[in-house]
Order: sequence, then structure tokens, then C-alpha cells
Amino acid sequence: MAESEAEIRARKERERDELYALDISGVEWTCAPGTEQHEERVEIAYLPGGAVAMRSSLEPETVLRYTEAEWRAFVLGARDGEFDLKPMAHNGGLDAQ
Repeated sequence: MAESEAEIRARKERERDELYALDISGVEWTCAPGTEQHEERVEIAYLPGGAVAMRSSLEPETVLRYTEAEWRAFVLGARDGEFDLKPMAHNGGLDAQ
């Protein structure tokens, strides 16, 4: 039997609460190879159940957490170009004329 919309919402809220209740003080943070220690970079940590935590190296106290399904959707979207910026002057490209 399929979950109702209310059941899905309640399950997602429960998953989020459980994810943010995890103690992540001892996790190992990793970043993309080749980044320098003094550069701002995104760091991720793998959590139980396939979840992922993400933070900026310049603001390590601010941590975002994603369930396995959320992280998978993000990675697949990034691979598919879903988040690619349209080249414009403010992001290193040329304005479309």
C-alpha cells in the first residue's frame, strides 16, 4: 500500500530529526583533491545510513545534513548539469548579446 501524502511528510520529518540528532563530532571531513588548506572549499562527511554532512571550510560550525535520497538526487542532478550556471559576466562568462 502506498504512503499517503501525510505519511510521507511525517516520515521525512522523522528522518530529518534523526539525522540532526546524530553526534557528528568525530566524523572525518573530506574535500576535493588538490584544494589548498587556506582556500575555501566544501567538505563532506559520510554518515550512517548513507547520509552526508556538508560544510564550508571557512565556517565549519555551520553543517548541513542530507539523507541518502537527498544526496543521491543532488549528485545525479549535478552530473546531469541541472545546476550549471548560464555563462554571464558576473560568473566568469560573457553576457549573452
